[in-house]
Amino acid sequence: MDQSLTVGETVTLPSSVAKHWLQVMRGEAGDQAELVDDTEHLFLGQLTTTQTVTIVQPLSADVELPVNITILSGLPKQDKAEWIVQKATEMGAYRIAFFAADWSIAKWQPNKQAKKIERLQKIARGAAEQSHRLHVPEIAYFATLQQALTQLTSDQLVVAYEEAAKQGEAAQLIQVLKRSTPHQAISAVFGPEGGISPAELALLKDHGATVAGLGPRILRTETAPLYLLAAASTVWELQ
Repeated sequence: MDQSLTVGETVTLPSSVAKHWLQVMRGEAGDQAELVDDTEHLFLGQLTTTQTVTIVQPLSADVELPVNITILSGLPKQDKAEWIVQKATEMGAYRIAFFAADWSIAKWQPNKQAKKIERLQKIARGAAEQSHRLHVPEIAYFATLQQALTQLTSDQLVVAYEEAAKQGEAAQLIQVLKRSTPHQAISAVFGPEGGISPAELALLKDHGATVAGLGPRILRTETAPLYLLAAASTVWELQ
């Protein structure tokens, strides 16, 4: 819900939410569902009419990763950006951004960027709802890696680099995750299909990035972010 909610009040549902509840979920008056407001608080709501819901009580949910992870991916081909957004949202990413990498084959024309971001934001919202998250990741696009690094602030910066994996590097990612504390921010950079260029790697190192391998296998550009998020969940949530 794009508004704050209070127990006892009756609010009008956005048309898209009402349509989904009534037509897809076959909801009817008296049915209950969870609602998240614009401050990321969770409530139990009861459908009162086809367009309104009464807020019954607050709920608690510990569903977000304790550290805010930004996925920063070199622009991939075809519909892989949509796939990354959907799955990374389900796995707990805080923000998902793409940049036109030196070796990106795909290109986003300036006059189409806003529409593409809007579509990806819609996918993120749907994935957040499906996975019962409180936070919907913000989607962003940057024309260069330099622009992304300038605008995205974080406490730690890590780059997944396949050459490091080939050389047997296997400790840096875990070290980054273990030294993180709650509410810190990590930006994780991934190359497109062609990988991270030498110039981009040098730029990342200049910004203090930790160069990390993601295990002994070479991962696809759309798989690598999910590997990192799964590792983060293992370190922080499966104890």
